[in-house]
Amino acid sequence: MGRDPNPERPATLEHWEVVFGSPPPAYLSVPFMQKAIHYEQQCKAQGGLPATTRRVLRQIAKGEAVAKIAPAKLSAGAHLVRDWNGRTYQVHVTESGFEMDGKTWSSLSAIAKHITGATWSGPRFFGLNSKAKRA
Repeated sequence: MGRDPNPERPATLEHWEVVFGSPPPAYLSVPFMQKAIHYEQQCKAQGGLPATTRRVLRQIAKGEAVAKIAPAKLSAGAHLVRDWNGRTYQVHVTESGFEMDGKTWSSLSAIAKHITGATWSGPRFFGLNSKAKRA
């Protein structure tokens, strides 16, 4: 009795205070504190999250409405790759549209439909988070 069941706890608590500048909240587990410490050190070394992402996360935490993030823009020269049913499809963004297998397409959705035989959102099919626009 009186002995800490995790011998790493005292060193982890001390490490937390060095990294964060204050003691941790009560009852955090050692594995959680270690992950948080490593994440904070990584953020300090590599700059952390982009300002836009931090702003959106603060808005979400406050329960505020979040403005939509600007859609992805694809510039001529961009290259998209998608594996589908064992085949790799490569699409090049051009000034006049999208090129795949030597053919020019007006939209990613048309290419996705050609590949799958079903109606898809082209940007979603190619893994873009929002509607793609040619720059």
